[in-house]
Amino acid sequence: MATTNGQWYPPEWPDRIRRIARGELDPVTPRRAATVLLLRAGADDGIAVHMLRRRASMAFAGGAFAYPGGSVDPRDERDVPWAGPSPEEWAARLGVEPAVAQAIVCAAVRETFEEAGVLLAGPAPATVVADTTGPEWAADRSALVSHELSFGDFLERRGLLLRSDLLGGWARWITPEFEPRRYDTWFFVAALPEGQRTCDDSTEADLAVWTAPAEAAAGYDRGELLMMPPTIATLRSLLPFGSVAGALAAAGEQDLTPVLARVELRGEEIVLSWPGHEEFTKNLPFRLPGPPHIPATPGADA
Repeated sequence: MATTNGQWYPPEWPDRIRRIARGELDPVTPRRAATVLLLRAGADDGIAVHMLRRRASMAFAGGAFAYPGGSVDPRDERDVPWAGPSPEEWAARLGVEPAVAQAIVCAAVRETFEEAGVLLAGPAPATVVADTTGPEWAADRSALVSHELSFGDFLERRGLLLRSDLLGGWARWITPEFEPRRYDTWFFVAALPEGQRTCDDSTEADLAVWTAPAEAAAGYDRGELLMMPPTIATLRSLLPFGSVAGALAAAGEQDLTPVLARVELRGEEIVLSWPGHEEFTKNLPFRLPGPPHIPATPGADA
């Protein structure tokens, strides 16, 4: 895997771009996904954000730092005990149908619990679980990860309501068309609930840290921390905020227009760009050869 500074850059991109340009490859339809920038107070009354380093063995973005998150489960569209803004209200914010909005919000809360052990839910609309540690909670997390248990059934069994009001929509990024694994990902912000703490035992990560956004961004700039464009972009977007409350209050004003990479062919170069994010622009070699050589079939001339 190649990097520019700390940017995740798969070496197969140029070849896939060439194949798409020749009509040899169709872009994969992206799967809906959700991820959460989990925040807490940091040093000097600033912000700390929870980040995970994906295991190197992961097929997508192995070794890269990211936030808790993952794909929408079809069962996330089923009835879920709910408190806070309705799926209809979230649909208007996210730009999708209510059933899809519910699934995206549900995935954000579910994945945060699965990967970080933090649960944005409570027994009443104005309360939140204070402690999610212990063997019974760990067993539920494991059952959710293995798809033995749906998130709705988990909440019902524990008498809990999903607290959609604890999330704030922050950004939306779609994996480039030339990626073999594509996601249409909504990013949210949320505060670590009082009394809860993260569990650093995700099956998809080998390291979990709380870090100041500026510190993590500096590590990326030095090439020490590997990140995908959406991760470092959303990390930088936290820099203006001096408190968790300030970031959460600003969530309603964040632009959720999807960010999707553009490909432009200029002579023998591929120019990759992400609208509004000039730092990710790349110039890659592009040579359009003739028809691919097809080897003769053994015995064809016999």
